Amino acid sequence: MTLSNGRPYLAIPGPSVMPDSVLRAMMRPAPNIYEGELHNLANGLVPDLKYVAGTEHFVAIYIGNGHAVWEAALCNVASRGDKVLVPVNGRFGHGWADMAQGLHLDVEMLEHGMEAAVDPARIEAALRADTEHKIRAVTLCHVDTSTGIRNDVPAIRRAMDASGHPALLMVDCIASLGCDEMKMDEWGVDVIVAASQKGLMTPPGLGFVWFNDKADAARNTADLASRYWDWRPRATPDFFHQYWGGTAPTHHLYALRAALDLIRAEGLDHIWARHSQLAKMIWTAIETWGQKGEMRLNMADAAHRSHAVTSVHLGHNDADRLRHWCEHEAGVTLGIGLGRTPDSAWFRIGHMGHINAHMVLGVIATIDAGLKALQIPHGDGAVEAATRLLSA
Repeated sequence: MTLSNGRPYLAIPGPSVMPDSVLRAMMRPAPNIYEGELHNLANGLVPDLKYVAGTEHFVAIYIGNGHAVWEAALCNVASRGDKVLVPVNGRFGHGWADMAQGLHLDVEMLEHGMEAAVDPARIEAALRADTEHKIRAVTLCHVDTSTGIRNDVPAIRRAMDASGHPALLMVDCIASLGCDEMKMDEWGVDVIVAASQKGLMTPPGLGFVWFNDKADAARNTADLASRYWDWRPRATPDFFHQYWGGTAPTHHLYALRAALDLIRAEGLDHIWARHSQLAKMIWTAIETWGQKGEMRLNMADAAHRSHAVTSVHLGHNDADRLRHWCEHEAGVTLGIGLGRTPDSAWFRIGHMGHINAHMVLGVIATIDAGLKALQIPHGDGAVEAATRLLSA
């Protein structure tokens, strides 16, 4: 017998749980794409997307995933042979570097391993060493989804400014946007990329690039900017179809509108605080379980932990056993140990977007039950510790 029948809970780091209002928004016939409500809806998305990123500058919308907007962002600022500096502390940092190499860019990687935040001093040193200013951009993951490490974007901006180097700061916020604090203009970020399926609570399929005037000036000489990836007609369209480079992603737009309405209603300050508190409940539970056995958080320093995803080491094969039990016996799906070796010793918990206390407590209690059922060594009292933090 299984107790997993019923509504499943997807506790992976994206796609995230979609609110009922988002699901309902898509349940409609195909709309008229030539005039009417869809046009008004699309125009209204732009100011709210700028609000989420903390910018008054530009946003371009693409029909694609996070990998698509990695490429879009690079194509609009770089030419073949340009150099990019890529500080890496997870699989997705490597992914953006690989995308740059595929575009025939010269990539200099600053490897930080899988358990350490990016060191701003290393970025400053690399930029100071580039006396000919060959580095066009620094491409950084705010949160690398594979490791759950949150990098200090303001500190990295300060280090770049101290170097006196003109490189652009380009930040991947795919895992963090709408979960962790991000203030593009205030923090001096030139380009942000994100996608629809995590903190924005919308099905996978939309990608976004926010960019400022400095980044747009780089577009003037970027020879990689193809007709499709060019962000200018998307950000400042003369007619509706330029937003998307063709046919509009109609039902995704209705879903995104509903999700942005929820974000506006709650307010970013409250959203960031909610994610912070719920993440601390998960960390507290993991630290309690870790008092016996092999369980531990990937990121030791809480100041550099994502509020959207947590990477956990459990022990060889035990992570896979636990994930299987949670999904098939209790209906909770945990994330795989993406990019980790061996991946069977790691799992991830997604806690992004449309989540609240009872959802997080359900995940914690299910993991606790799984550890007991599988006789995996662990400390006692994790559920109680998490509830005490909630009620404090």
